[in-house]
Amino acid sequence: MSEKKVLIAGLGKSGISAAKLLAGECGVTVWDSKKAEEFPAEELEQLASLGVSLVFGDAPDPAGFDELLMSPGVPTDIELVKKAKSLGIRITGELECAYEHCRGRFVAITGTNGKTTTTTLTGELFKAWGADTRVVGNIGVPVTSCVSDAGEDTYMVTEVSSFQLETTSAFRPRISAILNLTPDHLNRHGSFEEYVRCKALVFANQGPEDYFVYNEDDPLCAKLAAECRGPVCVPFSRKNKKPFEITEISIPGAHNMENALAAAAVCLCAGIPEEIIRKTIAEFQGVEHRMEFVRELDGVRYVNDSKGTNPDSSIKAIEATDTPILLIAGGYEKNSDFTELIETFGGKVRYLLLMGVTAKRFGQRAAELGFPEKDMIYCADMKECVSRAHALAGPGDTVLLSPASASWDMYPSYEVRGRDFKALVNALE
Repeated sequence: MSEKKVLIAGLGKSGISAAKLLAGECGVTVWDSKKAEEFPAEELEQLASLGVSLVFGDAPDPAGFDELLMSPGVPTDIELVKKAKSLGIRITGELECAYEHCRGRFVAITGTNGKTTTTTLTGELFKAWGADTRVVGNIGVPVTSCVSDAGEDTYMVTEVSSFQLETTSAFRPRISAILNLTPDHLNRHGSFEEYVRCKALVFANQGPEDYFVYNEDDPLCAKLAAECRGPVCVPFSRKNKKPFEITEISIPGAHNMENALAAAAVCLCAGIPEEIIRKTIAEFQGVEHRMEFVRELDGVRYVNDSKGTNPDSSIKAIEATDTPILLIAGGYEKNSDFTELIETFGGKVRYLLLMGVTAKRFGQRAAELGFPEKDMIYCADMKECVSRAHALAGPGDTVLLSPASASWDMYPSYEVRGRDFKALVNALE
């Protein structure tokens, strides 16, 4: 083992995975601000057995460490990072760590909305082609957990977030893609400009033999492509039917057509034949928590769009629903502007059921824009939202969970939030 010492900030999935990868080659310490008892004992025991030191509560002094590795969920403006910078300590992240240790070829997909659907579909396309494929990243599988057994012909189809890209410096995917850009995570990045800068890091190190796939219909994406001087820029477009017209697709909504076109463009860059792409897209049924049909009861459809964690994503969910809607929304505060979302209601949203930290601000803005206050219902939790929606909905309606907010005020993740919604809906009689 070398004398190199790495401090990992954050004991979430990514931090644990990075610690396991690095434990055999250097000294590893993992710090988390939470208490030890908040983590599974068996996970802590396994890390300890690998020689990983664990620190909980107050952040340790970074002096003496060679590298500070940030988990995506840990903000980069905390005092620990400032001190590490002042000491000249290298600051990196789990994505960069995975890239440095992996022999495989990276396909990196980012954007504000559609990342998970596009990444999942792209993974299915690579698998249908017969390629050795890992679908990893922000989709829920730490990248570092899959690098050890990846060979030179392995494709690492990776959903990457702005949080992950923020701490990259050398990351260079063979194919990168930005699906769209709208304001999100402003509480973390401070400004939309900084958010876009982080997203653009996905292609910053690419060279002329690499590919950057971008949304030609999105002005910001098109601007980035026009300014890009590294990789070959490959557009996809719903308006102009690029890279080719798709006529058979199982998942509803214009946004999913864009996701399919993006995946098609990525796969063409990799050399996947068009016939494989068309067949796989036609058979693809979507992903959990994104416009996921739960059940129909008494003529009312219940749809789980818990992955709608920002207003633009929820706009797409409303546009994809062609029936009257009872919208369940609200959650963790990310300083998003709900104006455009509310303006798309257009009489389609019959009732607005609000919960979480953003409920009051969401409701106030809806009232300012003319949504009837009598049709707004403030609920304590998901159980009350589902119960009230069930009582109010009639045949032909859709009860749509699309929060336009993150989940972290009430749930550890949007997945847990979506599963709670589904369990409550399936318990209705």
